Amino acid sequence: MCAMALFCALSYACVFVFRIKVSFLTFDAKDAIIAIGALCFGPVPGVVMSLVVSLLEMITVSDTGFYGFIMNFLSSATFSAVAALVYRRYRKLGAAVVGLVVGALSMTAVMMVANLLITPLYTGMPTKDVAAFLPTLLLPFNLTKSVFNAGLTMLLYKPITQAMTVTHLLPVGEKTKFDVKKTIFVSLAALGVVVVCLVVFLVVLKGSVL
Repeated sequence: MCAMALFCALSYACVFVFRIKVSFLTFDAKDAIIAIGALCFGPVPGVVMSLVVSLLEMITVSDTGFYGFIMNFLSSATFSAVAALVYRRYRKLGAAVVGLVVGALSMTAVMMVANLLITPLYTGMPTKDVAAFLPTLLLPFNLTKSVFNAGLTMLLYKPITQAMTVTHLLPVGEKTKFDVKKTIFVSLAALGVVVVCLVVFLVVLKGSVL
């Protein structure tokens, strides 16, 4: 419970530390922190953490109210739970990568449907106008967001879990033994993914850092 609370606090802090605005959409890195917690504790805790953080965001800083809460919850819960479901079966580096890729694709698909159903409600835009944004804004934004979070999760997972093991927030048995060379390679690849996604956000999608 203490570890899950810590992940919730770190995830919530991401809302204030780093945000990128693209049109009427906002990106932050909270989903990556929640996903790390889900990889450690499982898909159900991932959904619970997604719910808690989304509620906190709704009642404090969000300007989209209940609709924004639904979108944030769907995004975080889908990404973290799907990644954790894959990873829990085979707790190896390859399974973590596959889980995050599947989680990113699942989140993108879910958010496309959610955008068509929910975005017209809180923006007042006709559904056909929102649909027109799918290929030019909504799909690129959500795909870049999910890939960024997947890369950031892989980049931070090992150091965070090692620190938690040392401080006994994670049982020693939960420490996954990754191959050092593979871990370094994946970390560098993940860093490259994060950098590329930032370029897409700021240059291609013409976003701005808040």
